[in-house]
Amino acid sequence: MDNLTRGTLLKKGAEASLYLAEWHGRRAVIKMRLPKTYRPTQLDQQIRRQRTVREPQLMHEAKLAGVSTPLIYLVDVANAVIVMEYLDGKQVKQVLDNLPPEERRDLCVVIGGLIGKLHVHGVVHGDLTTSNMILASNGKVSLVDFGLGEKNTELEAQGVDLHLLKRALQSTHFQNANACFTAVLEGYRQVLGSEGTERVLEKIREIERRGRYIADRQQP
Repeated sequence: MDNLTRGTLLKKGAEASLYLAEWHGRRAVIKMRLPKTYRPTQLDQQIRRQRTVREPQLMHEAKLAGVSTPLIYLVDVANAVIVMEYLDGKQVKQVLDNLPPEERRDLCVVIGGLIGKLHVHGVVHGDLTTSNMILASNGKVSLVDFGLGEKNTELEAQGVDLHLLKRALQSTHFQNANACFTAVLEGYRQVLGSEGTERVLEKIREIERRGRYIADRQQP
């Protein structure tokens, strides 16, 4: 970990903490998976190491699929630390609701296309929120935080991935959620085609039905 100076805390999440750093004279992000005291020590080490190994692999797979992700500078498996490129830009969460309707729609179509490319390549992001999408000044969108992702070609996993995004839009961008998700599906359809998209949509509807059933069972 030479030539690395940890600086400002960017984000403290349940799974890891992100710090803005200097890495060989360039800005970088340090992702640190800190020990979880509620887990047995050996199990905790295993989980943190596995996720530290898997995340860069998924980011590489995403690049092969044509999806922009940060460059990986260093992976320290023993300490569960990843050093990666700092992406200049803003979280889509910060800008989406302030865009003109046509620009917002176009951005969501692009996002849907990126998700489609991941799914065609067998990558499930696992945490699709507008906080994990970076919009550069030139309009390029990059996906970050693959810590909960996996290699999975199953329809269930793809449906859950998109369902999570739908829920995130409803929660964070509720005024534009329906239009945004429709545009996301348009971009997704451009990659998977109508038949493939309809299969995933049916899986999303099934997931939503299951959720309502569980909620109804929990009512007194």
